[in-house]
Parts: sequence; structure tokens; C-alpha cells
Amino acid sequence: MSPRPITKNTLFYGDNLDILRNYIPDESVDLIYLDPPFNSGRGYNVLFKDESGYESEAQIAAFEDTWHWTDAPGGAAETYHELVTNVGGQVGSIIGALYQAIGTNQMMAYLVMMAIRLVELHRVLKPTGSLYLHCDPTASHYLKIVMDTIFGPQNFINEIIWKRTSAHNSGRMFGPVHDVVLSYSKTSRYVWNVQYRPFDESYENSHYSNMENGRRYKRQDITGAGVRNGETGKPWRGIDPTPKGRHWMRPPSELDKLEAQGLIYWPDKPGAWPYLKLFLDERPGMAVQDVWDDINPVNPVAKERMGWPTQKPLALLERIIKTSSNPGDLVLDPFAGCGTTIVAAQGLGRRWIGIDITAMATAMNEYRLNDMYPDAEYEVIGLPQDIHDARGLAARSRYQFQWWALSLVKARPQGGEPGSRQGKKGSDKGIDGVINFIDDASGKAKRVLVQVKSGHVKSGDIRDLVGTVQREKAEIGVFITLEPPSRDMLKEAASAGLYVSPFTQKKYPAIQILTIEDLLHGAEVKMPAERGTFKEAPRANPDAPDQPPLL
Repeated sequence: MSPRPITKNTLFYGDNLDILRNYIPDESVDLIYLDPPFNSGRGYNVLFKDESGYESEAQIAAFEDTWHWTDAPGGAAETYHELVTNVGGQVGSIIGALYQAIGTNQMMAYLVMMAIRLVELHRVLKPTGSLYLHCDPTASHYLKIVMDTIFGPQNFINEIIWKRTSAHNSGRMFGPVHDVVLSYSKTSRYVWNVQYRPFDESYENSHYSNMENGRRYKRQDITGAGVRNGETGKPWRGIDPTPKGRHWMRPPSELDKLEAQGLIYWPDKPGAWPYLKLFLDERPGMAVQDVWDDINPVNPVAKERMGWPTQKPLALLERIIKTSSNPGDLVLDPFAGCGTTIVAAQGLGRRWIGIDITAMATAMNEYRLNDMYPDAEYEVIGLPQDIHDARGLAARSRYQFQWWALSLVKARPQGGEPGSRQGKKGSDKGIDGVINFIDDASGKAKRVLVQVKSGHVKSGDIRDLVGTVQREKAEIGVFITLEPPSRDMLKEAASAGLYVSPFTQKKYPAIQILTIEDLLHGAEVKMPAERGTFKEAPRANPDAPDQPPLL
């Protein structure tokens, strides 16, 4: 049975392959942008190193930018078998050929896991739709083969080069400073809106060197090569283009109108042919080409920076969305990350679907949407909405439960950027998450340390948290528990004393216990308000067009 149409803007938490198959109907999406995790920086040779072993396939879902060939359920080996046997056809053949050529390594795992998703993304794309796949030069040539097979080489639109940085020091190679964005359509009837960028100053100076009433203009030939027998081949103002093997670019009647508007330039030289005046202030700019060097990466002090390791600039997504969709169209990002695609779609009056496999990313999408578009209407599917759901998440994935719980208090996971799976490979020193805040004239960051427990809890856990807060010289400790705290735990927390704000003299419990049920009902950490865990996204332009209803 085909999935029912999605009637609301929606954030999904979960594996995008499952969500595509179970929730997204055939030919329902107008534009797809995906920026799947991939990191060639680990070294080209490492990507082709043969792998063995049975490590957890959770790595595939990780934000470590790595893909591994494993035999775990749902892993690369099983997916390869599905592509070759069930999907079959040309897709199965090309994947089989790549397997023979590349072997079982991270690159092949990446291609297999991408191919099965690209098959589904092709299915959900409308006949007028387009897909943009963001990757890097290490994998782009392999992906292009896969995408030619799935979409058809005739539906290849562009290989876009995005210059993401000005310089990169590399010992024995030219510095890698660009990403690749591969663009494909479903059919030849795809949406295309030409985008423009400002002319370069040198171009303006060399081409628009004439002045009239303080306005710069250039002269453009108003004839074209070849003889015409119709209106454009007739003489105009005593000039016959036919003997010269040319024709007027516009009929003489239109040339009369242009001349009446003062837009025809006549040289002083007798017999010279006229030119059309093109005024610089009326030109839309230069049509965007396939090399994008005018969009800077998100720098460390940018207002839009969310602290996400591979965050793409809003301007990049806005250009893609404006080019290949219209207001009211549906935009899908199956690797939503920190939500740049969905906030760009929201701001441009498009409908949207965002999918991510990490609970922290899904929560960050919510924070960013709520900050930028407080009135945005959307639905979240997959994250726990009640205590029963929370217990289910804890049973499925202890780490995802932990990151989701941290997101409820806007705490940054310890040991990595938001959304990462780092921090659990070694000792976490009793710290699962951190909330930073400012609370004195020095401006120095102070800390709330957060621990999360999904299993049995006891009073010793609170004593351990007290010791951790003291050792780390933090101000407040928060203990988040799925199970209700015991009376002894509450007594231990109360005996830890208070943190007193130097600014307001307001008192806060030094150790606080919050249950998941409390948090789901709106409970918050008691702390000074000036926090800086997740950067607040700047509110979007209130004059932006309203988003049309989904249906």
C-alpha cells in the first residue's frame, strides 16, 4: 500500500530509508537536496582499505562522517545483496561491477548505502522535480555513475563546483578547496528559474563604460548572423541587413519603439549601423554558472552559525531552492543535519520535509525553526512524545536516548559537536552534556554539567554527580533520569546547597534532579537565563512571503 500524502511540514527522526519507504508517496516531492555524511579527509587510501569484523552498524548512522562495510543487519553487505538481487536491473549490475572493482571498504559501503536511498529518492520525485547531491571530489565520480544509472544520463543537469574555502594547505597536492554538487532531474520537464549574481566590477568597467544622464550603459549589436525572409530581414532606417548576410534581432516595428525610448545609439560615422543601449541599472546581473565562488562558507562568527561541523550556508540552499522549485512546492532533505534546508524552504514559502537519524539533529531543527520562524507550523514524528515512547527509545538505543534527553534541556553532548557520536569511545568523566551560561561581569563562561540515566538509579549516583561538579569546578549539576528518583536521592540533592547568582543574587539548587516525565511536561533547569549552549538562530525577515498551506 502506498503511503498517504503528508499534509504538514514534517521533521522525522529515524533512518531515512525506512521513512522514505513508509511515509513518502510516489512522485510527491518537487525538490530534493541531500548532503550525506562523508569525509575524504581521513585519507583516500583509508577509504579503500579492506574491512572485516562485526562492529555495530550504528556507525552508519553516526555523524562521524564514516561508512563501514559490515555484515550487521541493515548494513552494507545486506544492502548490497538487496541491490543486486531485489532491485536488480541496471542498478544491480552497476553496483555489482563497482563491487568487483573496489572491494569491501568504506567507499563501497558509502556507495551501496547511497544507492539504495537514491532509488527511493528517484521514486518520490515528481516528473518536474530535481535532486541535488552534495559530495566531494573523492566520491563524486562514483556517485555520478550510480546516478546516471538511476536517473538516466540524459537527466544529468550540472556538476556544480562550490568553492568552500580560499586555501587549504596540502603537502603534495593542490589544495582541495571545493565541494561538488551533482544535479539531476526526473524528466526533461524539470522546473528551472534562472538565478543571477552581480557583475564583477572589472566587467562593469570594461563593458559598461558609456554614460548617459549619470547612468552607465553598454552598446550591443542589434543584428544577428544569417539572412531572414520575414520582418527581421527588411530594411530599417535605410539600412538593409541582407547584403551583409545578417538580420535584425527584432522586427523594425519594435526597433521604432526602442528608438522612441532613446534606447538606440547611432554612431556619428556616416553609414555606421546602430546599437542597442543596455543600461547597467536595468540588468539583473550575470546568470549563475556552474562554478559558485560567490557564496562563502559559514565562518566561526557568522550570525547563522549553529555549531554544526558541516553546516552549509543558507545562501547556498536558497539558490538551489529558488532555481529548482516554486512557492508552494515540496522540498525534502533526507540528511537534515542542523536544518539549513528546511529553514531556507520555510523562508522562501516552500513546504518541506526534513529527516535525520540523530535525535540531537532533529531537536536542533526544532530550535532553529522556532528561533527563526516562531509562527512556523510543523509536526515532529519519531521523537518520544510521552514516557512510553521514551522507554522505547531507551530500549532501542541508549545513546540516542541520552542525546534526546540532553536536547530537552538544550545541553551540548560532551566530547563533540552537536549531533556527533563522539564522547562515548573513552571515559566521559561522569559528564554527558554541558550547558554554558554567563553570570558575572567578566563574561567568562560558567557551566551546568548534565548526567543522563535510562536504567536503575540510586543515591550513589547523586553523590557521584556532586563529586564531578566539584572536581570540574562547575556551578550546577543536573541529573536526568527515566526512572523516578528515590527519597534518598532527593535528600542527597538537597544537601548539596545552592548556587547564588552574582548578578541577581537569585538562588538555584546546586544539584537538580529532573525526570523525563517532568521534562515532557515542561520542566526546565533552574539556572541564570543567559545561556550559550546552542547558538540562537537570528529571527528571519518578518517581511518574507508567507508559506502557503500544504494542501
